[in-house]
Amino acid sequence: MNNKFLLTTALIAISLLGTAQNNKSTFAITGDGNNDFIWMNIRQLDLSKGQVTKTLFDRNATKYTVTDVNTKVSTVKNSATDFNMFNRNSVHPTGSFVAAAAYDKRSNKLFYTPMRTGELRWLDMSSSESNPQFFTMQIPNYKISEMNDDATDITRMVIGADGNGYAISNDGNHFFSFTTGKKPVMTDLGNIIDAEANGGNSIHNKCSSWGGDMIADAFGKLYVISANHNVYVIDVKTRIATYKGMIQGLPAGYTTNAAAVNDDGEVVLGSANLFSGYYKMSITDLKATKIEGSDEKYNASDFANANLLLQKEANSLSNGSVVPFAATPVDAKIFPNPVTNSSFNVLLESANDGRFTIQVSDLSGRVVSVKYINVVKGNQKARVDLNSRLTKGIYVVKVTDANKAVIINEKIVLQ
Repeated sequence: MNNKFLLTTALIAISLLGTAQNNKSTFAITGDGNNDFIWMNIRQLDLSKGQVTKTLFDRNATKYTVTDVNTKVSTVKNSATDFNMFNRNSVHPTGSFVAAAAYDKRSNKLFYTPMRTGELRWLDMSSSESNPQFFTMQIPNYKISEMNDDATDITRMVIGADGNGYAISNDGNHFFSFTTGKKPVMTDLGNIIDAEANGGNSIHNKCSSWGGDMIADAFGKLYVISANHNVYVIDVKTRIATYKGMIQGLPAGYTTNAAAVNDDGEVVLGSANLFSGYYKMSITDLKATKIEGSDEKYNASDFANANLLLQKEANSLSNGSVVPFAATPVDAKIFPNPVTNSSFNVLLESANDGRFTIQVSDLSGRVVSVKYINVVKGNQKARVDLNSRLTKGIYVVKVTDANKAVIINEKIVLQ
């Protein structure tokens, strides 16, 4: 199981519907709380404190109903003690362990996939806590992994800013989307593609990039956080995964199996293998620090909530304003801003000359444009032309001089 260690303008408009985020509506797949690794219980968290607040499903004790949405056959059980819950053919809601979950706020459903079952399941969070209602459906054309090969197991899942669910297999060769209605439609979009700039870092590498969790931002991007601390940013349209870096500051042996966004826009991390509390980090610098007083009783194979990265930035865009960024050390201007025709100008007033670099990146840090210009002392204007197919939203323009000193670091709005 260690391998679990594993916009368009329309997208922005949809993402802005959920401007209020909620730390207390976070859910975790956990063990029993006895230093075990049986990831079959569903608990609710207060992410701001890193504490379990409620048990929603106890694998041994909770009565439940499971309904197959295709056959409409329902199975009712008073407990799990009368059959083998670890059998992958079992009707037990979390039988064979769970490593991927996603919470859809609009339908109030917790979606997940038990490992080696080939099924998408969900818990209706509006059902009775004393008799929760689960639903299941077969994933079309899904090849179930054998016991010693978990390549096709789904270990990363999230609800994106567009309202659709997304899931990725361990090996990255199956990228699924699914709707969240009464009878979800699940589609295999194909394999994830490594960006050319990734070098030797591949989302398909079993040792470095399998398992973990997935989160989404308010501008339509997905972020895979592998169990071995590597972070990739995925463009849903192209299926290209760009390597962002490795998380720093975690203790030895701490696998990053669970991830969710808190109300402050930070990423909270949990481990399925080490009982050492939760950590949080900024997606910008990937530096993790421990949440003091966070839960050390239950390990977690997955977190799920409806919070999105960069939601505050998306909110500022909807209000027609730009979130303040670092002050520029010189009197430089970028215009027009907002950018309306895929191009803008940079006005420099510099005491230095030489080769300057103008770099444009999205809010996840992915570089989308680089331009080099030769600057002479005094005022100079440089025009930057962007790809017309770039997603509308907020981008960062960074200009460095010939000595690699940053002289401009500002945000632009691409309309």
